[in-house]
Amino acid sequence: MTTRRIVAIWLGALALALAAAGALGQTNARPEVVRLDPPRPVATGERIEVIEFFYYGCPICYELQPHMTRWLATQAPGYVALRRIPALSSEGWETLAKLYFTLEAIGEVSRLHWPVYDNFHFDGKRLSEEKVMLEWVGHNGIDAKKFAEIYASPAIQAKLAQSRELMKAYDVRGVPTIIVDGKYLTSARLANGTRPLMQIVDELVRQAKSERAK
Repeated sequence: MTTRRIVAIWLGALALALAAAGALGQTNARPEVVRLDPPRPVATGERIEVIEFFYYGCPICYELQPHMTRWLATQAPGYVALRRIPALSSEGWETLAKLYFTLEAIGEVSRLHWPVYDNFHFDGKRLSEEKVMLEWVGHNGIDAKKFAEIYASPAIQAKLAQSRELMKAYDVRGVPTIIVDGKYLTSARLANGTRPLMQIVDELVRQAKSERAK
């Protein structure tokens, strides 16, 4: 084999290696973000959809709340739509998921979402037990009997089924996980913390807005 042939083979191999490295770099350019392919449809019209998969019993989800709240306060009205979806990784998570959906149904999420976290994690209230939960909602100015009726209703069961479907559609494997505009998935685990997670979400929201404008 001639020297020229050897050099040509070596250069060809080098070019393939560089191309592979470049492709790998593009795939893992942002290892903290997964691009969904194909993108999922959004339910928020012109607003950028941000879905938060969470679990009230998750301490990292609790840690995320002040960062999420501060970030939302910086967004222009009508720019972002946050959808919270309680995760159902096991049957034991159903009680707290139903708590969220019932609070949502009676219009009390904005008032009591954060107190659920505080009382569960900081005060040690066993809100995953239905008896304790009903006492808690009563102490928070809600008709416990009416709450219990909605909590046990077919409408809430339908919400649980929808949550399971969404977790499967987005391949959610842990919480908190954030989906931006049906295109991007990130999480506290991928971002290596809750503060950097919200920084990434902010970047992805702006990127999604820019992509919509094209």
